[in-house]
Amino acid sequence: MIGGKTVVYTSGTFDMLHANHIKMLEYARSLGDILIVGVNTDELVMSYKSQPIIPFEERIALMKAIKYPDIVIPQHSLDHTDKVKKLNFDIFVVGDDWAGKYDYLKEQGVDVVYFPYGKGVSSTELKNRIYERWIPLKNQADTHIPDDADTGSQQKN
Repeated sequence: MIGGKTVVYTSGTFDMLHANHIKMLEYARSLGDILIVGVNTDELVMSYKSQPIIPFEERIALMKAIKYPDIVIPQHSLDHTDKVKKLNFDIFVVGDDWAGKYDYLKEQGVDVVYFPYGKGVSSTELKNRIYERWIPLKNQADTHIPDDADTGSQQKN
């Protein structure tokens, strides 16, 4: 708590920003007076999964443009022990795909909420959908011009 105001912290990669990210941010915003959002750096993300599609600088700029956060900061670590002390947050909100991972924050007096994404889109699902659609499009592009077609690219003597 800062000045009698409830501080909420949430964090994530926020790659390929989508509706479930927005739902979680809106929910986190509703739990307190100040919402701080940590955006995982590319280096942090690559320490536990593949490189984000959207570079960090763009992801943090997108987050700053959204109406819900009061403060947006880079996140360099998945350990939030020091962040509790530095940011004085009372509530931590994270997607339920991290269930149990942040229970240690309860020992520091932080309420931990694992937000249920439920049905809908995820960044991983979006990436898979794009890849699945890319293959047929690539095949179509590779075969739309017959091998014997005159494309004008042949050198004339």
